This record gives sequence, C-alpha cells and structure tokens, in this order.
Amino acid sequence: MTLYASRSAADVAADRLKIYAQPQRLMILSRLIDGEHTVSEIDDATGIGQPALSQQLAELRRADIVKTRRASKQVYYRLADENVLVCVKGIEAMFGGSADAAAALSQAIRGTADDRPVLRRTGAAAFARVE
Repeated sequence: MTLYASRSAADVAADRLKIYAQPQRLMILSRLIDGEHTVSEIDDATGIGQPALSQQLAELRRADIVKTRRASKQVYYRLADENVLVCVKGIEAMFGGSADAAAALSQAIRGTADDRPVLRRTGAAAFARVE
C-alpha cells in the first residue's frame, strides 16, 4: 500500500520512524546488523554507557525492533526481523557516507542470504548451531 492513500498507514509509518530517529538507538541497531550481542558487547562497540544503553534497549524492545535471548546470566539482543534489518541497512546506505547511496540502498533492500544476521550460540547450545 502506498502511504499517500492511507492516513492511518502514514501514521503507523511515522510512529515507527520516530523509534529509529534517535542517535543511540541507530548505533545499537547498526551494531546488531551482524547478529546478536550482549549488552557489554554493544556498550564496548558504541561507548553509549550502561544507563543510557539499558534505557534505549528497553525502548527498542517495547517497539518490537529488537528481541532478546537469555543464556544463563547473559542477555543477547538481536534485530527483531528481516524488515528491521532492511530498514537499518537502508538508513546506513543513505546516511553512511557512501559515494553511491542509491546503489548502497538498492543492495540493502535486495539483500542476500549472506547478509542476514547469524545467531551465535555459546555454551551448551553451541553444538546445535545451524548456519
């Protein structure tokens, strides 16, 4: 459906975009493109800091943009689905400094199986990993 034909669809899209329109959230989502990570791994990569990072992750969870998996005391975060992945890759393509943003955006939308996040399991579940 095209957004110009439906005010309610445009409202939903605008509300969803508000979630992405925050620098720390974009940094977190960008980090999760390659798969799931713990809070400490996200913090090490982004430098956001524990209180703000926890707040932003909670907001992303409430919006169903990230999902979690608990393994012992560790909580792993990952992008919720393929649509989120395409959106984040699209944002990176448009604003990531690519000389050819149109080509980068086309690649982000097209995507390949090799681009999809891979769940990395550790501990007892590691033997069951399928890639």
